[in-house]
Amino acid sequence: MTLRIGIYLFPGVEALDFAGPYEVFTTASRVAGKRQPSAAPPFAVSAIAQGLAPVRARAGLQIVPDHAMAEHPRVDVLIVPGGVVTAEMAKRPVIEWIARTAATSQLTASVCTGAFLLAQAGVLHAHQATTHWEDLADLQALFPQLQVLQGPRWVDQGSVVTSAGISAGIDMSLHLVERLSGRELALATARQMDYAWGESMN
Repeated sequence: MTLRIGIYLFPGVEALDFAGPYEVFTTASRVAGKRQPSAAPPFAVSAIAQGLAPVRARAGLQIVPDHAMAEHPRVDVLIVPGGVVTAEMAKRPVIEWIARTAATSQLTASVCTGAFLLAQAGVLHAHQATTHWEDLADLQALFPQLQVLQGPRWVDQGSVVTSAGISAGIDMSLHLVERLSGRELALATARQMDYAWGESMN
């Protein structure tokens, strides 16, 4: 069965926060396809935004989303990247969509300051979590019910996984590939990406 990965995009998103996971899951499907050409790909990745207009990332890159949050395919794994999230935290439709989508998805994950959006949506209630090292204190202060951890590249709480800053989203996504499709595919994906990854990264 192909799992649908939905990555949320918003104005001010950090480019590598979404591009890293996108690369991991699409590469995993490509690697799996080389091994079993007749099998369904393990992952199908799409970018979801509030609307269909191009989204400008933090450094200026423009990205065209595949779907609007009002109408998109089912999401088995929701990934919420970080960046400049203050405005997103104040958007009620966005926060409600994250809460609804997380409630029906198999897994929900955040990269970097995306943890703030998960916490605002109630997805991280009373969980252990992490975020970018510069934002750990703010996350703890805003959401005191969380146990905010410094040091891990990612924190796996079962149905909710958070990662540290920016490049840590790649490590977390490889961990999710391992959880969902096995360690062999995760290691082969990391090798294809020429990326050093292993258990010691957590």
